[in-house]
Amino acid sequence: MIIDVLENANLYHEVNNRFNKAFNFLRNIDLSRLNPGKYEIEGTSIYAIVDNYFTRPKEEGLWEAHRRYIDIQFVVKNKEQIGYANLGQMQNYTEYDEEKDILFFKGTGSYFIIPAGTFVILTPQDVHMPGVAIEKPEAIKKIVLKILID
Repeated sequence: MIIDVLENANLYHEVNNRFNKAFNFLRNIDLSRLNPGKYEIEGTSIYAIVDNYFTRPKEEGLWEAHRRYIDIQFVVKNKEQIGYANLGQMQNYTEYDEEKDILFFKGTGSYFIIPAGTFVILTPQDVHMPGVAIEKPEAIKKIVLKILID
């Protein structure tokens, strides 16, 4: 897991050859005007999901991970907590859904506050619980970039 601000995104281009295009999407579009939905950047290799939602209590959150895609989660408006645990620390809760590229887990982890302008890079070993309220539910705008792993 990597947490940083968009201004430092160029430090991570070497991690994956698709990161440059993904971060350029965030840099070159008025993110405040993007409507919720899916935006193709490079077909199914790189795409963005724009979402508006209210954060929720930890007790309502779900631990998840992906196998085929890396997530770059970027908070556009307000802030949220995100839970993190290494895959080896968690117990499978569901079978892997190949179509949705998601697997849910049981376990415990650490929580971090992610303010607007900050991104989190989550790879397949990074089990995460996004959308967690800090003190009370808060309206969030977030973009999740999905980067296909070769």
